[in-house]
Amino acid sequence: MRRLALALALLAASPALALLAASSALATGLKIEVAGEASGTVTIELFEDVAPAHVARITELARAGAYDNVVFHRVIEGFMAQTGDVQYGKMGGDMRRAGGGGSDKPDLRAEFSDRNFERGVIGMARSSDPNSANSQFFIMFAPATHLNGQYTVVGRVTDGMAVVDAIKRGSGSSGAVSGRPDVMTSVTVIP
Repeated sequence: MRRLALALALLAASPALALLAASSALATGLKIEVAGEASGTVTIELFEDVAPAHVARITELARAGAYDNVVFHRVIEGFMAQTGDVQYGKMGGDMRRAGGGGSDKPDLRAEFSDRNFERGVIGMARSSDPNSANSQFFIMFAPATHLNGQYTVVGRVTDGMAVVDAIKRGSGSSGAVSGRPDVMTSVTVIP
């Protein structure tokens, strides 16, 4: 019922946004299979009512298999694990470029909300331009209040946080993962 009310409100405000919301209406989450130092399944609830355009993008890429075999290229202890570079972050590619790409889709306008960046929250990665999120996302290991209202929140981990906690950490202040990073072997949309 909440989704229907959201779709109707969006239709009145913007037919384009209503289309995005409708395309993600069947998507309530993601199931991510992780392999490497971490091994297991991470289940994510997506917040369609908070970030409809971002959720639509993530689910579109997941349905197309774009996230399959994409590595966690930036992992900072006590902060977050970043993945989703469908352009340069595929396992077997040139990992020196991982984190520098996105999808062939246009960047998204920010959808800031009052949701806080707490442990297990999923946010969209971007450059210094708030309207530059594309395909990359990150999972929080711990709260980060400095991100609140600055990055788009798209969901939260509902199961498998122990798998997230086990993801191979990067080094240095950038958290770049060297050697063999952990990988999302498959990402599927779940109702």
